[in-house]
Amino acid sequence: MGKLKALTPRLRGLAPRLASLPPGDRQAFDRDRDRQPWRRWYKTARWQRLRWAVLVRDLFTCRWPGCGRVIADTSELVADHVVPHRGDPALFWDAGNLQCLCKACHDGPKARAEARAAG
Repeated sequence: MGKLKALTPRLRGLAPRLASLPPGDRQAFDRDRDRQPWRRWYKTARWQRLRWAVLVRDLFTCRWPGCGRVIADTSELVADHVVPHRGDPALFWDAGNLQCLCKACHDGPKARAEARAAG
């Protein structure tokens, strides 16, 4: 275990990769983001039913190529839009446009792929 303790000083010196916003700025950021009408769709009972139907349909299995993990903790699963909806209600509510992804794949490779496609 002595080797693990030797890493602590080195880890403390690493700068965070993401800048964090001060609390007041974070609240303003959240308010501005939530002004987009489609953001509220995620908080509806209709979305919760659709999300659950997608997770069950996909057998709680991540559909990202090469992953395929089965995850029982549904808080670690995302009903992901295959084609980004960008506020289009037809794409948002289309169950055929949704897939089950684990949070790691959704926030990692899927996010990077969408960023590359957008930029």
